[in-house]
Amino acid sequence: MYTHNFTKRIRYGETDQMGYLYYGNYALLYEIGRSEAIRSLGISYKQMEADLKIMMPVISVESRYLAPLTYDDQITIRTILKEMPGKLIHFYHEIFNGEGQLCHKAEVKLFFIDMETQRRVSAPAYLTDNLKPCFDTLH
Repeated sequence: MYTHNFTKRIRYGETDQMGYLYYGNYALLYEIGRSEAIRSLGISYKQMEADLKIMMPVISVESRYLAPLTYDDQITIRTILKEMPGKLIHFYHEIFNGEGQLCHKAEVKLFFIDMETQRRVSAPAYLTDNLKPCFDTLH
């Protein structure tokens, strides 16, 4: 299993009239979590697209709102990979408020596509090679 945490503060412009994080902005938090998790493995989304010619379109999102996040909260976006990616990659997200309370969780499924052929492909070796130690059952 691979886990990555990223912290961010909720800005005023991300909230609704009640001061809560606007529900439509949660998908942006998932993207931040995914991007930073991939970056922590030594490659960025930009490099995957520019160098490896691989894109990762989202095919499904399932989310659960447990408690509100509010303006100026310092949140933690936890991104988890519970299994090695193959043709699909499943990101599990947990979002915590500044007090460590779990406020939101989501699962986002994406697949890999070769930008030149527009065909689905397996996860790039660069990504799976860097993830392999996290899934080594001998640890």
